[in-house]
Amino acid sequence: MEQKSLSNWLKIIILGTGICGLIVYAYLIPVLGQELIAQYPECTHYFYPWLIFLWVSGIPCYIVLFFAFRIAANIGKDKSFSTENANYLKYVSLLAAGDSAFVFIVNIVFLICNINHPGVIMLFLFVIFAGIAISVTSAALSHLVRKAAVLQEESDFTV
Repeated sequence: MEQKSLSNWLKIIILGTGICGLIVYAYLIPVLGQELIAQYPECTHYFYPWLIFLWVSGIPCYIVLFFAFRIAANIGKDKSFSTENANYLKYVSLLAAGDSAFVFIVNIVFLICNINHPGVIMLFLFVIFAGIAISVTSAALSHLVRKAAVLQEESDFTV
C-alpha cells in the first residue's frame, strides 16, 4: 500500500471514529442516563455530575483524534518519520495519561461523595488501564519515531 492510500484510509478511519464517538457522547450516554433515572428515580441527582464527567473525559479523546489526523496527513506527505509526528505522539501520550488520572480521581471523588459504586470503579479500572497502555505505547512510539527522524536526517545529509 502506498503512502497516499494509507494516509487516506487512516483519515477515513479517524473520521469514522470521531463520528461514532460523537454519537455515543451526544446521544447514547444522555439517553441511557435518562433511562436509568426512569428506572431508579432516587438517582436523579447523579445524572448531571456523571454526564459532565463523561463529556469532559471525552475532550482529550477528540484532541487525540486531531493529532492522529495530522499524523495521517504527514504520512501522506511521506513524512512518516519526522520530529513533528514524534511530538504529536508525545502529546497523545500525555493526554492519555492525564485522562486516565482524571478518570481515576473523579471516580474516587464520586465514591467519597456517595454518587459512585465500587463496581463502577472496577469497570472504570479497565478504561484507566487502556489509557495507561495507550500512554506508554505512544511514548515508546514517539521515542522511536524521533530516533528514526534523526537517522533519516543524517542519511539525507550524507547523500
